[in-house]
Amino acid sequence: MGHEERLLIDGELRAAGGGGVFEVVNPATEEVMGGAADATEADARAAVESARRAFDTTGWARDHGFRAHCLHQFHAAMERHLEELRALTVAEVGTPVMLTHGGPQLEAPVASVKWVAEMMDDYRWVEELGVIEAYGTNHRRWIEREPVGVVAAITAYNFPVQLNLAKLAPALGAGNTVVLKGAPDTPLSALALGRLIAEETDIPPGVVNILSSSTTSVGEVLTTHPDVDMVTFTGSTATGRRVMAAASATVKTFLELGGKSAHVVLDDADVQAAATMNSFMVCTHAGQGCAIATRLVVPAAKAELAAEVAAATMAGIPYGDPTDPGVMMGPLINSRQRDKVHRLVTTAVDQGAKLVAGGRRPDHLPVGYYYEPTVLAGVGENELVAQEEVFGPVMAIIGYEGGDDEAVRIANNSIYGLSGAVSSADPDRARAVARRIRSGTISVNGGLYYAPDAPFGGFKQSGIGREMGVAGFEEFLEIKTLAEPAG
Repeated sequence: MGHEERLLIDGELRAAGGGGVFEVVNPATEEVMGGAADATEADARAAVESARRAFDTTGWARDHGFRAHCLHQFHAAMERHLEELRALTVAEVGTPVMLTHGGPQLEAPVASVKWVAEMMDDYRWVEELGVIEAYGTNHRRWIEREPVGVVAAITAYNFPVQLNLAKLAPALGAGNTVVLKGAPDTPLSALALGRLIAEETDIPPGVVNILSSSTTSVGEVLTTHPDVDMVTFTGSTATGRRVMAAASATVKTFLELGGKSAHVVLDDADVQAAATMNSFMVCTHAGQGCAIATRLVVPAAKAELAAEVAAATMAGIPYGDPTDPGVMMGPLINSRQRDKVHRLVTTAVDQGAKLVAGGRRPDHLPVGYYYEPTVLAGVGENELVAQEEVFGPVMAIIGYEGGDDEAVRIANNSIYGLSGAVSSADPDRARAVARRIRSGTISVNGGLYYAPDAPFGGFKQSGIGREMGVAGFEEFLEIKTLAEPAG
């Protein structure tokens, strides 16, 4: 398949207006791996116009069977090119190749497209509400579910295939037309999908438009354009606030934002097992995951043991070249992100935290945006590293004294509420604590929730709405209630 650098607008793979191209850098080698079309504001407007025309003037929104057929084609095309997509993802994202097998970096998102297509077969597009009597007349009432319209989807860099498909598949299955803008650090993953759609599916021109851009101006067009009916954004909470403000004039925002998840270890839990598990979690994809539990909340009497176990575990985690099948942690996405992670770590130490492991760029990896797996102990619950999303391989260990109530209070002491975890020897106790944590997903004693049928999203400032599952599908639908006289 090769690296596709062209935009997809109105069914045509084309260069950006003016021929602009921006460089894409491999974060493991710091080498330019290719270029991506640098879309202009005019390109963005053309994409929206194309999507509007396809929604308003074709039968796409009404033909459920044809849409499912196209999604099956799209899934089959990705399966045919899976190894090329894998190599592209590893090179562009810096994700270890092991994470592209089975999990959310590649294979599971590809499979989710098939899940959406199959789910549509049994979905209740029309629901009867029954007959009521009013003013001496019987009235039949029913609900019909219709697509929202033109969807602008803007995604982040950390899991680009998953994020792009988590928006594309349900939006298309629901009958919408889409303008997708990939992240500027990982545009090729989005553009590759555009080529497969254009060349290997029957998706009509204008139904899917895919853009890449090095600037924020294209995103601003998408969030403010009056012909866009819905903006779905994945990224940081700070950027999400700006997206929401920009789109507020036309009331159309769905947000999947940041997290500062806590793993609550109760006093009857195996602290060594919990610290070990959390160490692997924090180092997965170099910590660049919004749902990762970066706060380990443990009984104060066991905090020192947790720090020792975490440091020992991280010392054994293989990291480096993401193309090596034995590596589980690659680089951060760019030098700016590495610098941000380091600033947060040094600030934590300045505020009194103890640096138990890591905390710097590794000497043996002078090339690439690597950062050592890092453990900070004695972190105060209100310190910056305990409140701000780090997006790096950094674990903050927070001790608590006051039993379950205190642990829950610390876990909920955050503007975020995306995910979390609870460990306890008593499953009933673990579930009771999990229900008190204000987060959209919770792992109980190591349970894994990620799957195509599981809704994902956050409480509080971690977002609005849900992705994946039937709930995620229905985010892209409007509900229309109808009534008529019942003879």
